[in-house]
Amino acid sequence: MEVLASSSATSTHPHFTLSNPKKSSTFTFNLKPIIVSRVHPGKFFPLRIVEARLLCIRTNLNGSGSCGSSDAFCKHDFLFYPLCRLSKSFSSQSSCFAISRGCPLRFRKHTISLQNVSHSEKIRQNVSVVFVCIVAAMLLVTSVSVAVNNTPSWALSEENLLFLEAWRTIDRAYVDKTFNGQSWFRYRETALRNEPMNNRKETYKAIRKMLATLNDPFTRFLEPEKFKSLRSGTQGALTGVGLSIGYPAGSEGSQAGLVVISAAPGGPANRAGILSGDIILEIDNTSTKNMDIYDAAERLQGPEGTSVELIIRTGPEIKHLALTREKVSLNPVKSRLCEVPSSEKNYSRIGYIKLTSFNQKASAAVKEAIDTLRSNRVNAFVLDLRDNSGGLFPEGIETAKIWLDKGVIVYICDNRGVRDIYDTDGSSAIAASEPLAVLVNKGTASASEILAGALKDNKRAVLFGEPTYGKGKIQSVFQLSDGSGLAVTVARYETPAHNDIDKIGVIPDHPLPNSFPKDDEGFCGCLQDSASACYVNNAQLFS
Repeated sequence: MEVLASSSATSTHPHFTLSNPKKSSTFTFNLKPIIVSRVHPGKFFPLRIVEARLLCIRTNLNGSGSCGSSDAFCKHDFLFYPLCRLSKSFSSQSSCFAISRGCPLRFRKHTISLQNVSHSEKIRQNVSVVFVCIVAAMLLVTSVSVAVNNTPSWALSEENLLFLEAWRTIDRAYVDKTFNGQSWFRYRETALRNEPMNNRKETYKAIRKMLATLNDPFTRFLEPEKFKSLRSGTQGALTGVGLSIGYPAGSEGSQAGLVVISAAPGGPANRAGILSGDIILEIDNTSTKNMDIYDAAERLQGPEGTSVELIIRTGPEIKHLALTREKVSLNPVKSRLCEVPSSEKNYSRIGYIKLTSFNQKASAAVKEAIDTLRSNRVNAFVLDLRDNSGGLFPEGIETAKIWLDKGVIVYICDNRGVRDIYDTDGSSAIAASEPLAVLVNKGTASASEILAGALKDNKRAVLFGEPTYGKGKIQSVFQLSDGSGLAVTVARYETPAHNDIDKIGVIPDHPLPNSFPKDDEGFCGCLQDSASACYVNNAQLFS
């Protein structure tokens, strides 16, 4: 017996023509594959059962046109005949098919007899059908494997879900979409498989390890108590020693200590004589070398009345200090009217505004100070941003709107360039016309640098002092479901003149005398006494 593969234009399944040379009869049957797959989660062992039904059709059996006694013939010659061998010259390594017996109820009109087909045509048709079957089988195997592979092989625990929440926050918000040159999706899969997350402590450790791969000291994880403390600091009150700290300019984590950005006026650190630019070497006998600034901030804060020991370097001098923590009021604004000797070119009534931070009260407090000073008929303003370490970005923007009648305040950028613009149309301006001078120093950072840069580049104010700190990145704080949080670098910024001030700072127009005081009373004295070492002519101040 020989088996010939053939096809039909009207059939969607491959069929075969079989000829029995002993009885001069030809049979045609269709193969109808039925694929059954079972996918077991987490394992790659899809089960496939392939069944082929043989439809026997007698076309030349006694010329009768009915099955009749051919049922026995089919049963005798073709039951379970393996299709592994299609002819003497071709064999397949595929699995054999189980062929059901029995004849159909109708004939097929397109039966092809073996005697009418050449040997080469038989081989071509055999090969074509088998090739199509093999390709189809390969596609089925691939699709089933992909389906199994996309099915998680583990059940996500509560700890896994918290980790994924942190991962998604970084994925959506982080400024660097290359994630420090790594595959962020691959890191997620690897961490879920390899990092232990059996309890909350291990999960927090896994989150910190994930953030460390970004190599960004300003993107960090905050446990619930730290997150709560951070929020209280932006709302106007803090228990500690009144220090704002950062990394020495240009180091960001590879420093020999932590730098003092500013000391809150009247706070414990300020009363102890700690100055902007001093280096904190130790906190409670723990070296600050390579210490994270947020770990240091936590160590400086604590219950009211408790003490903390610091080792401070001021220039070549080393100081050992013991400070008592207290509730530091973060009222961000102090104001004063300074009356100076008048002349035709001088401004005799100057409104001095000291802005120490950008918490939730900042812009409202500045407006209130302006209104109070205006009631005293001031004709010029001085905005002192020295030792203002920043705070809430939106408050920096709102404060800039107070002084500008129009113009760009800041450009928000990512790796692809400018992605957003903050500007003003003057609708929020209440002091856009009076002469304005702005005082800055190396303790002026973050949101206060945005304000200083906007006023300078829009030619609204003249800047005096020294280059600012140079923190040109913006962080947003995100709360996680368990009360912990993430501080995430979401953007970098450029001033209206497209200056990237990161690690450079805003450059002032003029310097101030080294002895120029930082308190409001001393400031007024330097304007009033032309013989003092800190004297500044107020006509030059507003030129």
